[in-house]
Amino acid sequence: MLLADLVATSEAVGATTSRLAKAEALAALLRRLEPAEIGPAVAFLSGEPRQRPLGVGWAALRDLPAPAAAPALTVADADRAFEALAAAAGPGSQGVRRDALQALFGAATEREQHFLRALALGDLRQGALGGVAAEAVAKAAAVPAAAVRRALMLRGALGPVAETALRDGEAGLRAFGLVVGRPLQPMLAAPAPDIATALERIHPAAVEHKLDGARLQVHRDGDDVAVFTRSLDEITARVPEVVAAVRALPARALVLDGEAIALRADGRPEPFQVTASRLGSSVARPAVPLSAAFFDVLHRDGEDLLDAPAAERFAALDATLPDGLRVPRTIAEDAEAAAEVLAGALARGHEGVMVKALDAPYAAGRRGAGWLKVKPRHTLDLVVLAAEWGHGRRRGWLSNLHLGARDPGTGGFVMLGKTFKGLTDAMLAWQTERLLELAVERGEWVVTVRPELVVEVAFDGIQTSPRYPGGVALRFARVLRHRPDKQAAEADTIASVHATRTE
Repeated sequence: MLLADLVATSEAVGATTSRLAKAEALAALLRRLEPAEIGPAVAFLSGEPRQRPLGVGWAALRDLPAPAAAPALTVADADRAFEALAAAAGPGSQGVRRDALQALFGAATEREQHFLRALALGDLRQGALGGVAAEAVAKAAAVPAAAVRRALMLRGALGPVAETALRDGEAGLRAFGLVVGRPLQPMLAAPAPDIATALERIHPAAVEHKLDGARLQVHRDGDDVAVFTRSLDEITARVPEVVAAVRALPARALVLDGEAIALRADGRPEPFQVTASRLGSSVARPAVPLSAAFFDVLHRDGEDLLDAPAAERFAALDATLPDGLRVPRTIAEDAEAAAEVLAGALARGHEGVMVKALDAPYAAGRRGAGWLKVKPRHTLDLVVLAAEWGHGRRRGWLSNLHLGARDPGTGGFVMLGKTFKGLTDAMLAWQTERLLELAVERGEWVVTVRPELVVEVAFDGIQTSPRYPGGVALRFARVLRHRPDKQAAEADTIASVHATRTE
């Protein structure tokens, strides 16, 4: 199949807000694919290549060849090019990547170049991610969506599930099972605004400390231990202390869900960036030891526990792991008891609590109603310094905002990061019109503006960052609302941002 056909479908998906229409368009494309094209095509339409990391950033995509006049690139061609990018390593790898990018983009039309650039940067926002793509596979293969979701949960990647569904139907999907050593997608939590609301939805409930660590899934089969990240990348060699702790447990086979976190000598957590930096290193650094804290068990000694109620899984976890390897958990009958757990978690430096239904199974890969997260919300009033044109469904709107805090010492603003999250269509339309009025420089991708528009931004934390002039960056920033009623002189200062840090 020509890549142009896939790009046209992606654009059609991005142009509609109807979930049903998105799934129908994707399903129509999937039915036309050759068997060998299904995996790459599903990955592309889901927003990322099968190969990761690619080792490609904005700088590498800045100077690209002129687009091809007519489409000739196939889905298989693009997949092979991404394979070459991901495989490049060691001396000379930068040149290999450059040549691969030049060849790929030189064979692509202008529309294909836009698509490939967004795909390489993880910036493809046409609404085909996750559940919609899974629904499309079910429609294309004429199988129940629940069968696709469960197979996806157990396999951890939609490409192989789509190949099986289209080739073997529902019977093929039933063959997918939990395999110790092969990661499955983690269960996710939905947010709750406060403890009272969470306990109205779930009661009685297990209330756990929500650690500001890195999600881990650990598989043990005898002496073999494998450790995977939230995105299912294996990092076993980077976490020898986690491997040793799990290998010492009184069990032969385990699949555990939990967190890795760097702790200070007093037991309080280090800033998230310390944990992330340690996990991101290709060499484990004993100077930054990690602690493991598990909150769920999905398999124990031949018994799959995915469909067991949480209370049963918690009992198995408690019987297998010592206190020091378990996230603190309390059964709370009411909001008052849960609030005490939240206060204790915050006092110990953690970011909040998880509220979990005792009768809920493990809904892997889904943000189900069985888990709720409660975290105090931090907000700042920041000034928009520039904005980037959106992609996919946001094409034609200024979307990704460059945010700055006020610096009274210089009279200017200090950039803290970017965000496109939290913006509704109405907000996008309004801010595009307003920012174009404030524009002082209009580039191909970025519009620089006079620092006048104030936005209220929520965030989960502040971390050290050499990337930005202020030395800090916001974690998981999202726009709550525009504040045209505020002057830029009323925005928060860089000093107030530093004062918000909990490090």
